[in-house]
Amino acid sequence: MKRLHWPSRMPVDPYILLLLGTVGFAALLPARGAAADVASGASTAAIAFLFFLYGARLSTREALDGVKHWRLHVTVLACTFLIFPLLGLAARGLVPVFLTHPLYQGLLFLTLVPSTIQSSIAFTSIARGNVPAAICAGSFSSLVGIVVTPLLAAALLGSGGGGFSAHSLVEIVVQLLVPFVAGQLLRRWIGAFVARHKKVLGFVDRGSILLVVYTAFSEGMVQGIWHQVSAVRLGGLLIVEAALLAVMLVLTWYGGKALRFSREDRIAIQFAGSKKSLASGLPMASVLFGTHASLAVLPLMLFHQMQLMVCAVIAKRRARDPLDASREPADERASAAAT
Repeated sequence: MKRLHWPSRMPVDPYILLLLGTVGFAALLPARGAAADVASGASTAAIAFLFFLYGARLSTREALDGVKHWRLHVTVLACTFLIFPLLGLAARGLVPVFLTHPLYQGLLFLTLVPSTIQSSIAFTSIARGNVPAAICAGSFSSLVGIVVTPLLAAALLGSGGGGFSAHSLVEIVVQLLVPFVAGQLLRRWIGAFVARHKKVLGFVDRGSILLVVYTAFSEGMVQGIWHQVSAVRLGGLLIVEAALLAVMLVLTWYGGKALRFSREDRIAIQFAGSKKSLASGLPMASVLFGTHASLAVLPLMLFHQMQLMVCAVIAKRRARDPLDASREPADERASAAAT
């Protein structure tokens, strides 16, 4: 079965280029006045539709089957929602030497968002890891994050998170959780349609993210918050994020070994437990941070690209590792599950 190779062909994710282009467009032509109101309303609707699609895509049967590997999923969730936030809190000592307070708020928010699904599966497949486990781990992380990320943001960011309040929790429920549950409830009738048009709907949800980015950065331009960020501060942020990613990659790999997971499981843990979802984080940031969302999502956008480039190299290296012949059929079946 042909393996997935897209991360190794291009050092820069084409979608990241679109995101950067959207940021540039927002800098040149930000939405103002009535146009800003229209963009904000469209962004809210796009977020709701995005999470409706997430709910319609998630197979309940697949999720229940994945529960059988509960040790792996608990490990990934602990990395995503416990170790990452603890490292984010530890980074508070880097303010104001490396980071400004707004950038630190964005970095801390980055540590609270769920893991990725698509890229974790792709990298796990390339590295000949446990692909079904990666699918379930990413899905569980996204599902749990709808509830846990806002609660962690309330506890760790508080009022300093750019207008975070109890009202934000209500907005999270209405804009994210309700559409997700609706998608799950309607999956029986629309699941086949979503599966048949997966590619087209993929453009829809990615387009939704671009709209969210444009709205957030337009608000930032109108508010003039970009005067707070210098090239030196951005360089400091990149150094901090590189260290954060390196720590998580080491912890997930050697921690999995200490917990006596197999090589295939350790690969899934490393890729699912060390990564953060741009698709889930951007809509949440737009709800939680309001007019401060542009600075809040900047660390997440940079970390997302960094994790793709680094994990692509690691996945290619893991693919060259010698495997026991008795395990090869299982690996091939795992790869087949992701293609």
